[in-house]
Amino acid sequence: MLKDICTALIEADVNIRLVKKLRENVRAVIDFDEMAGGLNKRRMIQSAVFKELMKLVDPGVKPYQPVKGKPNVIMFVGLQGSGKTTTCTKLAYHYQKKNWKSCLVCADTFRAGAYDQVKQNCTKARIPFYGSYTEVDPVVIAQDGVEMFKKEGFEIIIVDTSGRHKQEDSLFEEMLAVSNAVKPDNIIFVMDATIGQACEGQAKAFKDKVDVGSVIITKLDGHAKGGGALSAVAATNSPIIFIGTGEHIDDLEPFKTKPFVSKLLGMGDIEGLIDKVNELKLEDNEVLLEKIKHGQFTLRDMYEQFQNIMKMGPFSQIMVRSILL
Repeated sequence: MLKDICTALIEADVNIRLVKKLRENVRAVIDFDEMAGGLNKRRMIQSAVFKELMKLVDPGVKPYQPVKGKPNVIMFVGLQGSGKTTTCTKLAYHYQKKNWKSCLVCADTFRAGAYDQVKQNCTKARIPFYGSYTEVDPVVIAQDGVEMFKKEGFEIIIVDTSGRHKQEDSLFEEMLAVSNAVKPDNIIFVMDATIGQACEGQAKAFKDKVDVGSVIITKLDGHAKGGGALSAVAATNSPIIFIGTGEHIDDLEPFKTKPFVSKLLGMGDIEGLIDKVNELKLEDNEVLLEKIKHGQFTLRDMYEQFQNIMKMGPFSQIMVRSILL
């Protein structure tokens, strides 16, 4: 049973060293030789593995909490193609919905079309943004943008930087220069859930260069279970704060440890499914409830219920949440 779970974790991209450590910890907690005959070994192993994974995902460090009424500078770093720019817009929109004055600074001068992407995303979401087609120094752009938005009284100032990996020394120095210039309150490492075992080395390289304070995992709407997230947490000693579950602007969910570990073990995410249903506020529809009590249910009512199901997102995501062992 324990061997099967460890194999499943490795297949879910959890680092082999972490799996080995987890196995040793479970064996230390459960004495298989002294275990009473009537106990359910399978249930005990599952429970012990679940608790150990919870410890690995939660580093015991509280994430940075923005302060209302003052400028909170948040800088994004990560690999190329990890979904940084999209996630920047998602986070700005997330705070905007909660009545924070949020904005975005595009300090990515390395990737062609980066500023155009920011412009398009922010215009669609009605988020103020700053960037330049002519300035080639990202440090100047970041500094000017942050100073401008601070003067205008913005509370959430998100700085998007170029994608880079640990082999690119010059880009890493540039990242440090941007960090020193804007002095961010929180540096977020954006991790692509699909990169798997390569995550640990990259996350450690970013942490060694700048003070990474939080992690966001993207692309969890695909086949990836996000086992590399454990490596990112272990390498940076930083908590996961959000997960990206799609391409749309509101496909960003606050990270919850239990549902994530359940999904990692292939046990589904019932808690997440319940949250999605609660967001629809179906209990507020007293007229429909009264009609059903009296045995009345028209085609119009059925159409409205289908519309509610559509609001929960793609059906494939609903099925993934509801799959249990």
